[in-house]
Amino acid sequence: MNIRIAPSILAADLACLGEEISRAAEGGCDTFHLDIMDWHFVPNLSYGPHVVAAVRRLTDLPLDVHLMVDNPLDMIEAFADAGSDYITVHVEAPCPMEEAFEAITAKGVRPGITMKPDRPVGDVIPYLGDVDLCLVMSVFPGFGGQAFIEESYGRIRAVADAASGVNPDLIISVDGGVGIGNAARLIASGANYLVAGTAVFRNHGARENVRLLRGAAEGA
Repeated sequence: MNIRIAPSILAADLACLGEEISRAAEGGCDTFHLDIMDWHFVPNLSYGPHVVAAVRRLTDLPLDVHLMVDNPLDMIEAFADAGSDYITVHVEAPCPMEEAFEAITAKGVRPGITMKPDRPVGDVIPYLGDVDLCLVMSVFPGFGGQAFIEESYGRIRAVADAASGVNPDLIISVDGGVGIGNAARLIASGANYLVAGTAVFRNHGARENVRLLRGAAEGA
């Protein structure tokens, strides 16, 4: 299995973002994850396309952008132009999912779908054949550093089982409370892409933390 490790920029020290990204890349990460919050869809505000563009200048690795916003259709073009490789939208967003996916792919970007932890998994299953990535949120979106929700293992398995028949190459991502203590079980549940913020960037130790996380995920 190709296990991807995606450090979440939300937990990085923005005062030395270049160094943080370099350390994570040296540790062997595969992607960088960027959480976009508008203080409406979730009760927090993060950053806009200019930060995605800055990260794009700092790395050649793919950028995975998670739109936690009320109006994703209004923002897709700007984030695509900033250098996103993946753009993920919430099934709860008040727009037709098919229109969001079409807008994303029209910009040459790969679409993803996600849902909050209290949303039925069945709400995303009809779209698994239309996306490249499904993100299972294992905390409530809005803030980093939350504790992992144990019911997420079953939700990951439900997505993996449903995808096996319609999109066996689907990237199944998990974000929230991911670390070396649960990485192996997340992979065993069907995830193949681990997003981690605090577990990677704590104490400016991204280089070693990425290696430890990958080792845990691979059962090493």
